Amino acid sequence: MTKLPQLSHERVVRALKKAGFTILREGKHISMTDGSRILIIPRHHTIKQGTLKQILLSAGLTVEDFIRFCR
Repeated sequence: MTKLPQLSHERVVRALKKAGFTILREGKHISMTDGSRILIIPRHHTIKQGTLKQILLSAGLTVEDFIRFCR
């Protein structure tokens, strides 16, 4: 299994957009949806690995898929 990278919220949002998610709301957190799921992304300079893992689990993405969308 590939290790999760440490990324800022901007990079995470950009990768999730490539995966088909769109932004619903922006504030202290960013709400994103793909039509059936809602994800909440905290606005942190570096998102902790445990938080990112839970975001990917909620999004239905594997670490490998997410890394592919980060490029």
